[in-house]
Amino acid sequence: MLKSRKIPITKPSFNEKEELAVVEVLRSGWSTQGPKVAEFEKRFAEKVGSKYACAVSSCTTAMHLGLLAVGVKPGNLVLTVSHSFIATANSIRHTGAEPIFVDINPNSYNLCSEKLERILNTDTFEKNNALYYKHTERLSVGESPLIYMNKDHNEYGKIAAIMPVHQAGMPADMESINTIAKKYNLPVIEDAACAAGSDITSEKSLTMKKIGAPHSELACFSLHPRKVINTGDGGMITTNNEEADKLFRLYRQHGMGISDLLRHGSNKVICEDYLLTGYNYRMTDIQASIGIEQLAKLDKIVESRRSVAKQYKDAFENIEWCKTPYENPYYRSCYQSYILKLSDDRISQLEFMQYLVDHGIASKRGVMNAHQENPYLDQKWNLPNSEEARDRAVLLPLYPSMDQEDIEYVIDTVKRFKS
Repeated sequence: MLKSRKIPITKPSFNEKEELAVVEVLRSGWSTQGPKVAEFEKRFAEKVGSKYACAVSSCTTAMHLGLLAVGVKPGNLVLTVSHSFIATANSIRHTGAEPIFVDINPNSYNLCSEKLERILNTDTFEKNNALYYKHTERLSVGESPLIYMNKDHNEYGKIAAIMPVHQAGMPADMESINTIAKKYNLPVIEDAACAAGSDITSEKSLTMKKIGAPHSELACFSLHPRKVINTGDGGMITTNNEEADKLFRLYRQHGMGISDLLRHGSNKVICEDYLLTGYNYRMTDIQASIGIEQLAKLDKIVESRRSVAKQYKDAFENIEWCKTPYENPYYRSCYQSYILKLSDDRISQLEFMQYLVDHGIASKRGVMNAHQENPYLDQKWNLPNSEEARDRAVLLPLYPSMDQEDIEYVIDTVKRFKS
């Protein structure tokens, strides 16, 4: 007889503290970007160890601004992975640039540094002290903004940045990626959407630092409900570069030269001016008030997630038909998701997921690939590891409030599959 229980894939970690924080903001009369956003930014920077943190409306907008800040221009190309939520690739297109998709390491599900260097070494040529991609015209199809670009323009096909993803909270190989980036004189932007609370260290220093410290020019976080901490929706950009942080703040509020908070707090009349063509990428004080309470719980949330992940690993690592996540000894994942890979080709991903649903357990298929979705279908890519990861992986329920009975039920149910 099947169980009647329903175990979701995730559940937010809210309680009365978030409720009271929102009420306080609503009663304050200041609901848009204001003092709570400023407080949240300060606390976030302190938590991850960065000099600056800028709150925005989503991780997508964070990546868009990050790419603009490092100088990505229309016609440029950015090296990243297809194996990520489509927002990663889309944020590049928002700048008028186009992604070059690099295949993943099949163990970490992150950008493969060897494949990254191979592309830079064999598929590029040098011109005007910059690197250009040999196959740009192959990308200039479908919805690509490159189709509107003059092919003789100096920016057309120029490689402008590298954007690794810390997939499901597992840190990417930043030491290798940064070494390659330095060799080819390219800036690095971290898509840290899933990685709040993850840690990374160097084999040389052995000093553990949080993702967002940052380990590159800047890191972009998501505060969506599926992420480790959430504000309903929202994003954060961390950096140690003061000029970049100033630029984020201009861009996020229509290019306004002074913030509403400073203008309204002044005892003198101040008329704002607009210094560049900006966007409406603001976070509200309502969201930030939730974020402050979520951030205070981050360590406990990550500890709980790691505890569930360890129980899954201990239970599943000796099952022949599946493979548990690999964690490099120098990295610590926050386990935003738990990825169980079906290593037996005779087992159907959908069959396994339906079995879980029939037993009251929600799941999700492996992380999507942008190149297999409609906006990028006209381009032809050879990314076998990415495609296998999407089609052979299943995400299991994992959240801090998951009680021990539900954890054991998931474990027992998975173990009974094909038994």
